[in-house]
Amino acid sequence: MSVNLSGAQWFKSSRSSANQECVEVAFLDGGMVGVRDSKNPTGPALVFTPGEWDAFVAGARDGEFNRP
Repeated sequence: MSVNLSGAQWFKSSRSSANQECVEVAFLDGGMVGVRDSKNPTGPALVFTPGEWDAFVAGARDGEFNRP
């Protein structure tokens, strides 16, 4: 799948400070969601379908990815 990210509006979490490295997210056409490394904004990005993104957010909210 190829997605044009040239017009994407990237943002960081409101909980991120300006000096921290984190991920940036962009909501794309068709409900797709882009994720990239804020330290490398011209580098590669992951693109998720709406269902994949919803499953990830739900898992994070439910603690699915917490360390034991």
